Amino acid sequence: MEQSAPIAPARKAYPSDLRDGEGAVLEALVPAVKPGGRLARHSRREIVNAILYVVRGGNQWWAMPHDLPPWQTAYYYFRNWRDDGTWEAIHTALCERTRRHLGRAATPSAAISATAAASAPHPPLGMRVAREGASGYTGAHERARQRAACSGCG
Repeated sequence: MEQSAPIAPARKAYPSDLRDGEGAVLEALVPAVKPGGRLARHSRREIVNAILYVVRGGNQWWAMPHDLPPWQTAYYYFRNWRDDGTWEAIHTALCERTRRHLGRAATPSAAISATAAASAPHPPLGMRVAREGASGYTGAHERARQRAACSGCG
């Protein structure tokens, strides 16, 4: 006997909800209900909608509306999918899909490192540290900005 989640009840859509096309793409990427055990009370799409409500809106988990799955359920799946690499796999698949849609190779052929000298109007990191001397400036912000610039899927 196959386990399947019930069809989501009709409710007013939130701006953060998946559209039908997005839901179809993510359906293949989100883990299915495991065989055995209890039947799922909520569809995977509604769980993703609940997670997106919190993530896109910057809301608290416990402040989710009552017509979405309980916050404990949404957080459970968010945490499990974070820990098992599901979110990373979804991100990678969507980046590759977007790149193909734009006519580019699925994965970048080379990474371009945005250095402080090339991307900002201020002097490179080493010169800033020497100039500011004993002020306690470590350059951690500069390195974090450089990592963020290099980690995009563009």
